Amino acid sequence: MEKEPVEQDFIQAESLLKKVKEEIGKFIVGQEKITDEVLWSMLAGGHVLLEGLPGLGKTMMIRTISEVMNLTFARIQFTPDLMPADITGTMVLQPDEKGKQQFDFHEGPLFKHIVLADEINRATPKTQSALLEAMGEKTVTIMGETKRLEAPFFVLATQNPLDMEGTYPLPEAQLDRFLCKLHVTYPSKEELKAIIKRTTGTDSTTLNQVATVENIIHLQSLVKQILVADDILDIAVNIVSATHPGSEDVTEIGNKYIQAGSGPRGLQSLVTMAKARALASGRLHISIADLRYVAVPVLRHRILLNFEGEIAGVTPDQIIEDILEKTLRIEAGKGR
Repeated sequence: MEKEPVEQDFIQAESLLKKVKEEIGKFIVGQEKITDEVLWSMLAGGHVLLEGLPGLGKTMMIRTISEVMNLTFARIQFTPDLMPADITGTMVLQPDEKGKQQFDFHEGPLFKHIVLADEINRATPKTQSALLEAMGEKTVTIMGETKRLEAPFFVLATQNPLDMEGTYPLPEAQLDRFLCKLHVTYPSKEELKAIIKRTTGTDSTTLNQVATVENIIHLQSLVKQILVADDILDIAVNIVSATHPGSEDVTEIGNKYIQAGSGPRGLQSLVTMAKARALASGRLHISIADLRYVAVPVLRHRILLNFEGEIAGVTPDQIIEDILEKTLRIEAGKGR
């Protein structure tokens, strides 16, 4: 039976996560916000959908995180001809010591701690479903046999926001499986210069392993112990409720442009991601600031715009910011 965490456990967790970030920062230039949100997602036990143009360092960042945290890593390039067995593994008929034929299971790339699914929307729905089973159930099924994946298991899927030719866009029900959706932006001029200096010279950076599999599993257990006050939970519920057209909490813009909003999984993700941010900050409870910071990445892919919203060029991010402004203004008014 696992012992109850004490305050020292949370202090050590904050210290460890700072070391992890410092080590990642030795190799990855900028992208601090994305790195934070990826780490919080791992602590929350969720998966991430990354949207950004090619060449912005998504693969290198995830590979660096896996090295620093001593986690196994696999990258899968999703293509239209990729089959489910290519990612889950397959049964191979081989002779045993006595010469008899028997099936041996050969593991696919999903049997790693961190899996980078590059351009997930280029694979067929059947292959996407195999990945989503692994994400949701932490298992894969081969020839009717279910095999459990090793913990921790974390999927980071990427998609190109511009090149949609020959793609199979993820339906809303599958998008909802991702804890959050992150937008990777261009580096600044200073960051571009630093990247060139680090990558085109003779100096090489050696990464130290500052965490273990056991550390990650322990941190994930600590996230569940973070406290959520009833008034904070009410705010989280109001934020999610405000994504539903016709609800008493919805804003004027939301009611006009939202076709469908977030469900219960969105609320679970919002609270869990806020807990992970609180743990990384060395706090034993979540705050309004935690909810405000994580609401956009957690909810942006859970809001479906109607035709009028698409024509008007409104984005889910703008709607969420409007919801946050109204919800927190009402909350502030209650405090007075």
